[in-house]
Amino acid sequence: MKNLTHFRTCNLCEAMCGLEITVTDGVVSKIEGDKNDSFSRGHICPKAVALKDIYEDPNRLKYPVKRTPEGWQQISWEEAFEEVIEKIKQIQAKCGNNAVAMYQGNPSIHNLGTTMNSPLFAKSLRTKNMFSATSADQLPHHFAAWQMFGHPMLMPIPDIDFTDFMLIIGGNPIASNGSIMSVPDVANRLKAIQKRGGKVVVVDPRFTETAAKADQHFFIRPGADALLLLAMIHIIFAENLVKLEHLAEFTDNIDLLREISSDFTPERVERQTGISAENIRQLTLDFTQAKTAVCYGRVGVSVQTFGSIAQWLINAINLLTGNLDKIGGAMFTAPAVDFLARAKTDNRFNRWQSRVRKLPEFLGELPVATLSEEILTEGEGQIKCLITSCGNPVLSTPNGGKLDEALESLEFMVAIDIYINETTRHADIILPPATGLEVPHYDMTFHVLAVRNTAKFSEALFSKAKGAKYDWEIYQELAYRMAHHTSSNEGFMAEPPEQKLDLGLQFGPYGLSLEKLRANPHGIDLGPLKSCLPNRLLTENKRINAAPAILVKDIERLSQQLLQTGSGEGFDFTLIGRRHLRDNNSWMHNSERLVKGRNRCTLMIHTEDAKRLNIENQAIVKVSSRVGSVEIPVEITDQMMRGVVSMPHGYGHARKGVKLDVAEKYAGVSINDLTDELVIDELTGNAAFNNVNVRIEKI
Repeated sequence: MKNLTHFRTCNLCEAMCGLEITVTDGVVSKIEGDKNDSFSRGHICPKAVALKDIYEDPNRLKYPVKRTPEGWQQISWEEAFEEVIEKIKQIQAKCGNNAVAMYQGNPSIHNLGTTMNSPLFAKSLRTKNMFSATSADQLPHHFAAWQMFGHPMLMPIPDIDFTDFMLIIGGNPIASNGSIMSVPDVANRLKAIQKRGGKVVVVDPRFTETAAKADQHFFIRPGADALLLLAMIHIIFAENLVKLEHLAEFTDNIDLLREISSDFTPERVERQTGISAENIRQLTLDFTQAKTAVCYGRVGVSVQTFGSIAQWLINAINLLTGNLDKIGGAMFTAPAVDFLARAKTDNRFNRWQSRVRKLPEFLGELPVATLSEEILTEGEGQIKCLITSCGNPVLSTPNGGKLDEALESLEFMVAIDIYINETTRHADIILPPATGLEVPHYDMTFHVLAVRNTAKFSEALFSKAKGAKYDWEIYQELAYRMAHHTSSNEGFMAEPPEQKLDLGLQFGPYGLSLEKLRANPHGIDLGPLKSCLPNRLLTENKRINAAPAILVKDIERLSQQLLQTGSGEGFDFTLIGRRHLRDNNSWMHNSERLVKGRNRCTLMIHTEDAKRLNIENQAIVKVSSRVGSVEIPVEITDQMMRGVVSMPHGYGHARKGVKLDVAEKYAGVSINDLTDELVIDELTGNAAFNNVNVRIEKI
């Protein structure tokens, strides 16, 4: 037997865990944590083994396929490129540039080649109809960071290794391995806070896996986080607990923040939040009295009707208590490839709007909640052609049923993807890139979001299949053919992303190189996060805006709408999502070892709610919203807040035409057949998955 040991970074989630992969006679025989990895310290989660499963998956596409009346047929790359470019150009010539749209899914950012090269192709389309998973997830983080600190990627990261008090709102890092906080081995890092005498508190409508490890947990009504945060800020001012320290020299609008919060007393918001005024006061005092503290809010805070306000107020609490840009608080990273160093500070919001609902653009993208209506609504500017990249929006965006219908009506669709899934089954042509263990990797984005400054490059373990193409080859060739107005690739030569990566490293703050990273396969530790303000600020005046005007104005909407009660029409439960450690959206469900065992696609409901509805455990119930209904088994538990129910996201693999053998056996139902594309954060258009009212009926 011939053994080979390979070290690489797992790219299946944000944690960047280091792997030690053993290959025996050309086959992966073992995947375990790399104990010498400078960042993850030997930790991995169960998802890591799926790298082998994806590489060996018989359902994975390696060559272009075309949908025909007789079924999917393999075609050559040349035929595929020619038809894709010809169709795009025909549609744009006939209906205008905006008749072509592009959607990029979550995995796009987990791949070096796609991250660095998909923008080339997107730009070549010259369309304003760009969409991505950002507006179904973390857009409010980016919006608040841009408004307060000058750039959408200048997001404060919890300094988890040095904090004495961590307040987690709407986040479940033990299941997600962090998020907008790249942090491997998070369970032990949270335990370390407690061992050094600190405290971990979780605020969530569900008693999550992270809450079970915390010192304290508070149930909160979905969508009420902004009210809780305003009440905490009210207390900070009322009790004279503001301590800006060095931030005072370059922070504006503190008095405006005081004025805004003055009406939001703990007593006024306790009914709406479900948290007593006494507990709100004690939580605030505990936070402010800790030597160091950090407030961290994640997807549960973002995907609600006031997500942008909530993410701003989280930053404001860290700021007001002197925990911003402070060791043990919320810090900014200094990545080895620092694409923020030359960032522009121009306007990035509402430069154009969607055609039908007039939703605002942000960062060059429109909210994905409007995608289906932009396809289905006739008239000038109607989307006729869609390109998807590494995405499955039928299962991951609101009202997936309507989007399913919309995709079927397109004149032409092309998918850059390795699977025929719920979305790509509608494509006319699928262009599959080499993936996973076949590609080199460097995390351009997640090093910017990490709890420690690190750098690591992973070589490819296996060669791509003969005749296959890398993602960067696909995007560069498509962009070339679009830009040169030709269906030919004459004179085209793709450049691997390592060339630009090497330049980025050399011109970065540490003067690294690709050669040096290759010589350090376990990664290089560049040290803990350090105080960097005001120098790191990218606002024009190099000052923090504690109360941006556009966010302050949206407080009026919060006062008017969120303080109202009752959902009406019998939809008396609020639906929220959840994530499992073995899941990563929809695309991990074709790994048998990750999905086998007890059914995870259940409706969690509180014991008293189930008793009131006369529902027994594992009974099948019908869950309905404005947009549709599903039937799903019940999981009765005291881990849910009363009046709130939870479904996992990423399921719903029983649709006709899906070619995912394992996922179809564990099909489940899609939560996004219930979520509502009309329920959004009106300021930014971000999807509000956690504000959907549903009805539950016993079958």
